[in-house]
Amino acid sequence: DQIRDKVGDLKNTRVVCRSGSPIDLVDLEIVNPHEAKSIIILSPDEARDPDASVIKMILALTNNPNRRPEPYHIVAEIRNEKNMEAARMVGGSEAQLVLASELIARITAQTCRQTGLSVVYKELLDFGGDEIYFSEEPALVGRSYREALGAYETSALMGLRFADGRLTLNPPMDTIIRAGDKQIVIAEDDSAIKFMGVSAKTINESAITQAAPAPAALERTLILGWNHRGANIVSELDNYVAPGSLIKIVTETADTEAVAQELAANMKRATLEFAIGDTTSRKLLDALEPATFDYVIVLCYADTEDPQDADSKTLLTLLHLRDIERIQGESYSVVSEMLDVRNRALAAVAKPDDFIVSDELTALMLSQVSENAELINVFHDLFTSEGSEIYLRPAADYITPGQPVDFYTILEAAGRRNETAIGYRLISEVDAPDGAFGVRVNPAKSKQVTFGPEDKIIVLAEE
Repeated sequence: DQIRDKVGDLKNTRVVCRSGSPIDLVDLEIVNPHEAKSIIILSPDEARDPDASVIKMILALTNNPNRRPEPYHIVAEIRNEKNMEAARMVGGSEAQLVLASELIARITAQTCRQTGLSVVYKELLDFGGDEIYFSEEPALVGRSYREALGAYETSALMGLRFADGRLTLNPPMDTIIRAGDKQIVIAEDDSAIKFMGVSAKTINESAITQAAPAPAALERTLILGWNHRGANIVSELDNYVAPGSLIKIVTETADTEAVAQELAANMKRATLEFAIGDTTSRKLLDALEPATFDYVIVLCYADTEDPQDADSKTLLTLLHLRDIERIQGESYSVVSEMLDVRNRALAAVAKPDDFIVSDELTALMLSQVSENAELINVFHDLFTSEGSEIYLRPAADYITPGQPVDFYTILEAAGRRNETAIGYRLISEVDAPDGAFGVRVNPAKSKQVTFGPEDKIIVLAEE
């Protein structure tokens, strides 16, 4: 009944619900896991030790006396990093493990520094628009990665999966594609991946600029609230910011101070400050002068509050921040964490912006990996500070504003900087939720677009 109420039209999908214990071998036979294409194991909310329950469920499948001889495709959610090794031991090559807390922490750290990035991630993770596929195109064998970038009109190349199993996003432009290599492609559907040839495209050379990348500037980040993801977020931010940057934590949970002191001792680039206070207090927020910070992260009190109460505090803090912004006329980036996806619509009343919905992002990633196990490696590369990540960079760094250009020209401009362009963001549509807040991932390459000075190009690049 809950699925019917919340999901709505299931189209050609039939949902069957059964009751029983997932670690009981007799109960498990009720759902016949041996015939499943994929098996998703969710971390149980009611369990005292949810990771232990997940590991037992994996064991019940892999060590089942009635198990099939062929490998299972299991996707399991793990909450605590310390349990990953045990889960890997029991799951082996049959289980793909998603460390939910680390995923959310990394996405939060990356998103807070780039407004619009969470929309890009949502586009790649959900099944409503474009997703990531693997495609092998024999006609590209012997061609370079740079030549292959323009070989698809309605799909965006983002990397290569080599025949030996290695995977690289935004590889060097002169990388030669060999037999057995697969292209990692963003497309609306796998049937939409259509090879159009590698013949030379008409490039608007006069529109391409070669602006030098701006030097890294000192950044000030304010974190309001706290939960178990906070430490990972701080550590991730420290990987990205310029040396001498500041991260300030303000929370009502006094026992966080010991965690902050331990983090501060291990910081490599940023300085860490800590203060105790009620993060829903307008007086406190005014005194913090949020406009003096480049980025503000509002974390929910997930460890100490009921989900709805935690989201209520987050929402109240967000409303105060936006009102301070309105009164002072100063703009700053705010990323809010919401536990319940239903509260996202309420938060958008304050101002459409980047919102990290924890459970939703984890669910989307589990769903994607259940469809293709190799995607776990793509997401690992995207969400770590090593290698290439997604950046939204000024369009003026690539092309002259005011000139109509197609995306082939954008690809060429980015390629000259050893970057892979996969889309753009139009600032004129930044407040339009129905238009994905101006984000266009995998645009049609032949369509002409005129960029303004504030617009962004979405690229895969090394920082």
